[in-house]
Amino acid sequence: MTHLTDTEAAKPSGQEIPPAALARLTIYLRVLNSLMAAGTERISSEQLAESAGVSPPTLRKDLSHLGSFGTRGVGYDVRLVSQEISAALGLMHEWKVAIVGVGNLGRALAGYSGFSTKGFGVVALFDADPLVVGSEVAGLQVSPITELESALRKTGANMAVMAVPAGVAQGLCDRLVAAGVMSILSFAPVVLQVPASVQLRKVDMATELQILAYHAQRAQETENNSESSARP
Repeated sequence: MTHLTDTEAAKPSGQEIPPAALARLTIYLRVLNSLMAAGTERISSEQLAESAGVSPPTLRKDLSHLGSFGTRGVGYDVRLVSQEISAALGLMHEWKVAIVGVGNLGRALAGYSGFSTKGFGVVALFDADPLVVGSEVAGLQVSPITELESALRKTGANMAVMAVPAGVAQGLCDRLVAAGVMSILSFAPVVLQVPASVQLRKVDMATELQILAYHAQRAQETENNSESSARP
């Protein structure tokens, strides 16, 4: 076990964190924040790994990307490790989010309270539907898509979420990039092209469900085979 003392924060290693480790760091952060809310001050690597659903060696290797965590034998300081992960993930900065597309999904995202608690503030909403433009959603007025560039400048939005149909996604993505938005999360069911300098993440819920269906089918086949082999 390792311990980050109250006066010795982990020194960043400067290396790029591998994608798989980066994804797991978000899980560790969620667990650590839950522990803090419950009043837990320290936790062993074994306990943290179990809560996150990984092995202790994997946990220690992932955290090693953030630097050294000090002496052994005491356990992790929950608050400081949470701070180190937050800093590594860029969550110490102010992220202003624009949501493009205020249909059912866009409205749900706009009203999601988890954004503000994790350092993301929704500052602008856009839609092309005249019946939606001008309405208020989650305390914000929906702006027309024709005012995208000017509203982005006015609000200082530096991150965007796209919840739009496939047919208009690339054009809107191009406009976001041209307006200086370098981080985009897309729910559009289409592959988007962006410059190498732009960070694009795609969420395809249909694909995720198909992957779940594959694993569910495999589990069912394994169970059926086990039952068959157990019969006399």
